[in-house]
Amino acid sequence: MPIFVIHKHHATHLHWDLRLEIDNVLKSWAVPKEPPVKPGIKRLALQVEDHALDYADFEGDIPDDQYGAGKVEIWDTGECNLLERHENRMKFELLGDKLKGIYALFKFPKAGKNAWLFFKIGKPQK
Repeated sequence: MPIFVIHKHHATHLHWDLRLEIDNVLKSWAVPKEPPVKPGIKRLALQVEDHALDYADFEGDIPDDQYGAGKVEIWDTGECNLLERHENRMKFELLGDKLKGIYALFKFPKAGKNAWLFFKIGKPQK
């Protein structure tokens, strides 16, 4: 089954990087606030460049002279089951230690061209 990882990234501003394995890469979004563990909490998620699958295991310090400089740690990881995928929305199941359940990403153009809303819909299917 495909994987997901959430990196807690202490860069210029603390944020969380949501990464979902889709099409043999990690599709990635920067989430400025801690990811939602309960339904009803919506988070802005800004889509960023894809990462290689082997980046899922990365933890450490990105040097000051490189893009994204700062400490990166794995906040949560597990399996990801993509349930629906459309141009402007996705529905997926996350099976991690902290994030368990059905989640959604919806394009949110009012906040910018790469802006999405990330939120929990319900409990795991399993």
